[in-house]
Amino acid sequence: MGYFLRRLTFYLIALLVAATLNFIIPRAMPGDPVTMMFAHTTVQVTPERIAAMKELLGFVDGGLLVQYLTYMKNILTWELGTSIQFYPLSVNALLGSAFGWSLFLAGTAVVLSFSIGSILGIFAAWKRGSKYDAFVTPGMLILQAVPQVVIAMLALFTFAIGLKWFPTGYAYTAGTIPDWTSWELIKDVAYHAVLPLFCASVVQIGGFLVNMRNNMINLLAEDYITMAKGKGLSENRVVFHYAARNALLPSVTALSMSLGMAIGGQLIIEIIFNYPGLGSVLFNAINARDYQVLQGQLLIMTLFMLFFNLVADMLYVVLDPRLRKGGK
Repeated sequence: MGYFLRRLTFYLIALLVAATLNFIIPRAMPGDPVTMMFAHTTVQVTPERIAAMKELLGFVDGGLLVQYLTYMKNILTWELGTSIQFYPLSVNALLGSAFGWSLFLAGTAVVLSFSIGSILGIFAAWKRGSKYDAFVTPGMLILQAVPQVVIAMLALFTFAIGLKWFPTGYAYTAGTIPDWTSWELIKDVAYHAVLPLFCASVVQIGGFLVNMRNNMINLLAEDYITMAKGKGLSENRVVFHYAARNALLPSVTALSMSLGMAIGGQLIIEIIFNYPGLGSVLFNAINARDYQVLQGQLLIMTLFMLFFNLVADMLYVVLDPRLRKGGK
């Protein structure tokens, strides 16, 4: 219990620091968001109207301290304010509509890349030095080194624009009324997600592969693996039941951190494929100096990162009896 309380205290402090930076960073950007909001309008804007709009959007009189206290109070009540760019749409509604798409795209990509990378890494370790290891491991690392924007652009021009096998963008066919009870809509969403999922997954496989391969190589030298081989157990049983199961433990942290980062880490892919997720919202909010949306977006990313790191800590204790004994 003491271990959990220490970790929980650490993450609460980290959340407070991150929330404070989340408040400061958007305000350090050049440009006044309210002035930018009226920059392209032909309507006469009076100083009184600008002042009223600033108050409505959270830029209250009293300086940064009053704004900060108001901001922290709004976090506790999860009142993230009103979007400047899409006024009078609330930040909760704007981010809520994009959250599901990012969670689907990023979460599926991480799970796919973790599963594929771990399986490839298991066999690369078991067949270390073979042609398979010499081809697969460097090949995946080369793909990981290629910038995501290059892979996404190549996939878009080759498979969507050139061969026309897949749509060029968005999450479903334009004009479709979303009805999640419709099998046709589900197929349409899956069809539109093929290229974004491919691009989001392929650059992550190499990292998971190397992580699993290194873990497996270290475990294959252990005495209990040698004993299992000496007992005449089948190769599959030794690899998966003894070695791979224990090698997965260190990979829990890598998976949890990837899930935490994924919710806001698909910015390039969402922009290139015009995918309606949080990455596209963040990009538009930066251009519009939309402080409220920026704060809400970064807060969600921070919460996800800290949450999945806490989950990783808990899983470590559950899976490793040594930490359980040490944490009491």
